[in-house]
Amino acid sequence: MGETVKLTYQGKTYEFPVLEGSCGEKAFDISTLLSETGLITFDPGFLSTGSCESKITYLEGEKGELLYRGFPIEQLAEKSTFLETAYLLIYGNLPNKAEFEYFSHHITRHSMVHESIKKFYDGFPNNPHPMAVTSAVVGALATFYENQLNVRDEREIEITIHRLIAKMPTIAAYSYKKSKGQALPYPDNSLDYTSNFLKMMFGTPCEPYEVDPLAAKALDVLFIIHADHEQNCSTSTVRLVGSSMCNLYASISAGIYALWGPLHGGANQAVIEMLQEIHDGGGDTKKYIEKARDPEDPFRLMGFGHRVYKNFDPRSKIIKKLAHEVLNKFGTKEPLLEIALELEDIAINDEYFLQKKLYPNVDFYSGIIYKAMNFPITMFPVLFAIGRLPGWIAQWKELQEDKKFKIGRPRQIYIGEPQRDYIPLEERK
Repeated sequence: MGETVKLTYQGKTYEFPVLEGSCGEKAFDISTLLSETGLITFDPGFLSTGSCESKITYLEGEKGELLYRGFPIEQLAEKSTFLETAYLLIYGNLPNKAEFEYFSHHITRHSMVHESIKKFYDGFPNNPHPMAVTSAVVGALATFYENQLNVRDEREIEITIHRLIAKMPTIAAYSYKKSKGQALPYPDNSLDYTSNFLKMMFGTPCEPYEVDPLAAKALDVLFIIHADHEQNCSTSTVRLVGSSMCNLYASISAGIYALWGPLHGGANQAVIEMLQEIHDGGGDTKKYIEKARDPEDPFRLMGFGHRVYKNFDPRSKIIKKLAHEVLNKFGTKEPLLEIALELEDIAINDEYFLQKKLYPNVDFYSGIIYKAMNFPITMFPVLFAIGRLPGWIAQWKELQEDKKFKIGRPRQIYIGEPQRDYIPLEERK
């Protein structure tokens, strides 16, 4: 018999098996806790709760390690592409040439949206938040493909996966164009995934638009490093919605809304807003470093440190070099970006930040890259959603294929009023 954890309650001892993951992490299995003891666990935020077994992503916060299906994120960011990484996450292995050609062909050929979907955008206000529009339209795709929503049909799921990955950049770009009052362009299937998205974002019918190779490469790498990150808020949302056997479109739509929150996908937006605050306050970075050190001061440096990574965020190391390349090419005279570089220089050399392990994280660098590439702040979480889409799909697909499949149903500790009698309205004081 393997390791167990013993729990003694009301004079009786119970044993629960210890599970060990393939990379050494351990948990004790309390799936029978309620039935055996009548107890449940209490874990606000699920910080110590494992909700599933997964083969998709492994991260180790103390070591700063991130693996997609066993492949280090550093190798994928350097050698792979976003579409190849998407295939890896969804299907479990890197594709061979024939598999990748089949996958990429269908992604390319599904990039257009139904013409009627364009009318959706006319129904939104003149300047809607692109995240709200993107989520709404993704959810609405279920109305266009009602005959292909069977979550247990492999072929229907495959078609839905192709459609979602293909149409997401188009839907996202249209949400931006709507906010600008510009024409909604057709995709260009002669371009690669990120180049096509950049052309839809920034091109106009008035003149030719040439996609900058560095911009396309930077965006591809950013999509790769955001593609999955274990059981975070939005991923858990996709799994929880999917656990009702809800279709993939609706599950992804819910994940987009979860990602929209400022504590999740909005973190890189908060970086730019912080830089703007420093700029508006005179641009004295040393002054704001001192404010960040003061526990009584409400000011906080955004984009430093990470909830999970206690050493460094491996993704930030990847895009730090990329950020400087992009800044050198696109953002040399942007005051907010100059402030960002000053903060980075102070933080990586300051003993206070080094002791507290407050290294610049992925949100810090992604925010300044997006800013340098002229993406508006409201598009930052949308870009995150495009990158995270393959991970959401992979997690949803893994859930549906799980032999231990169960609908998600967390418990609670009720602290409201005990049972009481109803009093007629005229008798109430």
